[in-house]
Amino acid sequence: MKRLSLIITLLFVFNIKAQVKTENKAHHDNDIRLSTLPYYSYGKGIGLTSPDSLFQFNIRFRMQNRATYFKNDGERGAYGAEIRRLRLRFDGFVVNPKFLYAIQLSFAPGDVGEVKEGENINIIRDAVFIYRPNKHWNFSFGQTKLPGNRQRVNSSGGLQLTDRTINNGKFTIDRDFGFQIHNLNEFKDKFSYNFKAAVSTGEGRNSTDKPDDGVAFTGKVELLPFGAFAKDGTYFEGDVIREKKPKLMISGAFQQNNHARRTQGQLGDDLYETRTMKSVLLDAMFKYNGWAAMASYMSRMTPDNAITVNASDPTLRKYVYTGNGFDYQLSYNTKKNYEFIGRYSIQNTSKDIRSLTPNTRQYTFGVTKYLWEHTFKLQSELTFDQLQYYNGTSKNNWYLRFQVEIGI
Repeated sequence: MKRLSLIITLLFVFNIKAQVKTENKAHHDNDIRLSTLPYYSYGKGIGLTSPDSLFQFNIRFRMQNRATYFKNDGERGAYGAEIRRLRLRFDGFVVNPKFLYAIQLSFAPGDVGEVKEGENINIIRDAVFIYRPNKHWNFSFGQTKLPGNRQRVNSSGGLQLTDRTINNGKFTIDRDFGFQIHNLNEFKDKFSYNFKAAVSTGEGRNSTDKPDDGVAFTGKVELLPFGAFAKDGTYFEGDVIREKKPKLMISGAFQQNNHARRTQGQLGDDLYETRTMKSVLLDAMFKYNGWAAMASYMSRMTPDNAITVNASDPTLRKYVYTGNGFDYQLSYNTKKNYEFIGRYSIQNTSKDIRSLTPNTRQYTFGVTKYLWEHTFKLQSELTFDQLQYYNGTSKNNWYLRFQVEIGI
């Protein structure tokens, strides 16, 4: 009888250990980043795994609260305060860690945008299914970020400054609904490379416009000559990890968005006529021992006239935002996690729209204190804009901003 009791006890303990091992393996597998929806996460959020390891659910949140003083040329100074971003994110797997899902919702007014009659509310940012047969391949279907420029691909929670550049605001390709294939080949200290491709609607997120014959094709190549960055460091700005060896990434992406309906392809106002758009996006990132440098080039062009006219009222016009821009960013993170950042951006509009919108030069200096890496940080920045108009006039605008970001 004692022997039987001992055998039963041993089997019970063995079963518990096996179950815990299975659950831990499932959680570890899912902790590999989802390349179609990269995000910065110092921890792992709050997660639940079913006892049979057939389902996992992780939840994360983050918010950005900011206050800004604006001083535009010829206008009185003004203050603004807002919840810039408030996000909830859910991810995990169903049945098997190879079958993943990721959902991200936004609730802040600046994220959702103004509610307009006849238009969709933009609460859903990401809703994507991912099949990951192994660590080298990701196949996804749904709405998420396209493999575009580095700064847009990175989460807004992984930025050094309070917002992305003016060129990202005008030339990025952002989110879309479609299919993506990512082939990842990253190694610790040797040459690494990634290939990414997408076929998407070209209409941007949460579009329910009537079907058309336009579709967007996106392709991207990423090269890491000295191997992968520590903790997926290409997916956040600044060297908060303090890389022990020099790390470099260079990448290039191209998109052709056929018969796009909006002024910036996946973003912007509706055009009066569709236009085919071509975008080129080039990036470089370097990190070593607290130092970080980034440079990017972005452009958009259209083979047709960039300006569209309302057939009912020729005085009403909307245009494709065509042109190009360069961004340069340099920073140093001290051992006490105070980071000093400088950024310079150049934005040039094409001749088709030069009379309608200015060229811009932007200068930014920022100081960030990392309390818990990018997950909990205090940010301050001073930004100065120089706007040069077609008629020879100019404007000088600036703002001073303070922001707190916190999340899990």
